[in-house]
Amino acid sequence: MNIKGIVFDLDGTLADSAIDMAESMNQVLKEQNLPVHDIDTYKQFAGNGIHKLIERALPENLRTGDAFTKNANRMLAIYGENCINKTKLYPGIADLLDLLQERDIKIAVLSNKLDELTQKVIKVLLANWNVTFATGTSSTVNRKPNPQGALLAAEKMGFTPKDMMLVGDSEADMETAKNAGMLGVGVLWGFRSADELKASGAQLIISKATDLINHL
Repeated sequence: MNIKGIVFDLDGTLADSAIDMAESMNQVLKEQNLPVHDIDTYKQFAGNGIHKLIERALPENLRTGDAFTKNANRMLAIYGENCINKTKLYPGIADLLDLLQERDIKIAVLSNKLDELTQKVIKVLLANWNVTFATGTSSTVNRKPNPQGALLAAEKMGFTPKDMMLVGDSEADMETAKNAGMLGVGVLWGFRSADELKASGAQLIISKATDLINHL
C-alpha cells in the first residue's frame, strides 16, 4: 500500500480527551442541578462536534433555543479553559508518529472540535512532530462527514486522495474517508466499536496504534 499522507482525527484517535470533555460538561449540568453522565456515556456523545455533544448531554427540554445557547456558551467557556488538563496522547501514538516521521510520511489533523480548541490541543500534544496541516470546524471548514477538510489536507500535502488514508474512531471519520476518496482506517481504542466502524465503511480496523505501520 503506497500511502504518502495520513489525515488523523483528534479526539478518540490521537488524543484521549474524554475526561476533560466530561468534567467540563458535567460542571455545566451541576450548576443547574441537572443529571450528570459518566465517561463512557460521553464517549458515545462524542464524534459529531462539541455542539452535538452538548445537545446530547442536556435534558430534551433544553436542547433548543435560548436555553441551548446559554448552556453551549457556558460549556465552551469552561472547556476552553480546561481542554488540556487531562487530555493526553493514547498509548503508542507517540511511537507511531515517530515512525511516520522517519519514513517521511506527512500527517494532518482533521477534527470536529472547534478550530481554536483543536489548535490549542495540537500545540501542546503534537509539538514534537511536523504536522503539515491541521484544522477543526470553523466558519470556513465544514464538519465531518463533509469531505471539505480532508480534501483541503490533501491539497496542502500535495497528494491526491487515493494516496492518503484517513484514520479515525467514529462513523463521521469513516464516512469522510469515503466521501473524500481516501482509505478509511478505524481505530478500536477510541469512542466506537468495530461493528460500528465497519458499518460506516471502515476498510481497515486496527487495535494498536503502531499496527498502522504494517499497512503502509
